Amino acid sequence: MNTNWGAFSTAAPDLAKTVEERFAPYTHHVLATLRKDGSPRTTGLEVRFLGGELWLGMMPDSLKALDLRRDPRFALQANPGPGTGMGGGDVRIGGRAVEVEDEETRRGYTEEVEPPEPFHLFRTELTEVVRTYVEDETYLVLQVWRSGEPVRTLKRT
Repeated sequence: MNTNWGAFSTAAPDLAKTVEERFAPYTHHVLATLRKDGSPRTTGLEVRFLGGELWLGMMPDSLKALDLRRDPRFALQANPGPGTGMGGGDVRIGGRAVEVEDEETRRGYTEEVEPPEPFHLFRTELTEVVRTYVEDETYLVLQVWRSGEPVRTLKRT
């Protein structure tokens, strides 16, 4: 099932709001892609939540862009920030990245973001969103959303 950010936000509005708030304070986050040999590659990345989409923009022919062209699966980790506080918890998003070639869509993105030209632009299709946080200094809480399913909340001591 292909779920863009807008559909996820409709299906799980509270979790979507928390995730966006968790990404907002920092510019750079961590993207994991798959290399040619199948091993993971992690790199820094700026992301944007615009027009019901989660966008990934990259420099031309960057290794992460080439990875996504070859195998669109990705994981995106919110910047944990300074120290060990992790306000809002640990947030990660998994899915598939679809390169956008449509000039009108790219133009709309460019007007909002003003990226350096040229660039690769990918929109995301989400398969999973996970938030992990500590509650009452006692419980490890996981909120897990998977495409086509409601949010599940798991507590561990």
